[in-house]
Amino acid sequence: QVQLVESGGGLVQAGGSLRLSCAASGRTFSNYVMGWFRQAPGKEREFVAAHNWRGTSTYYADSVKGRFTISRDNAKNTLYLQMNSLKPEDTAAYYCSARPIVFVTDPDRWDYWGQGTQVTVSS
Repeated sequence: QVQLVESGGGLVQAGGSLRLSCAASGRTFSNYVMGWFRQAPGKEREFVAAHNWRGTSTYYADSVKGRFTISRDNAKNTLYLQMNSLKPEDTAAYYCSARPIVFVTDPDRWDYWGQGTQVTVSS
């Protein structure tokens, strides 16, 4: 059974940093794209960042480029999202996700999801 478990969310002031983690288990993710999405209250879930498990390709939403960095530790089967220069508009529940092979931004086409971790950025 595939499990994605996020951690690391919290309350931070604008300009601060947080690092999210996603522990993956239950299958081999070597041919999977792993990524982060977020959903603010009253809004649709949106793509944030992703990369293939080999780490040869990374993808970012324009709104987070230059501020967020996605990385992974294959030995620990863990995905990370380093978030710097946080803004109040980054406030959302952040979800870890996985899908096979091909990167897409449409969340409806991703197969596995974690339970989410809340990030709140105060002004």
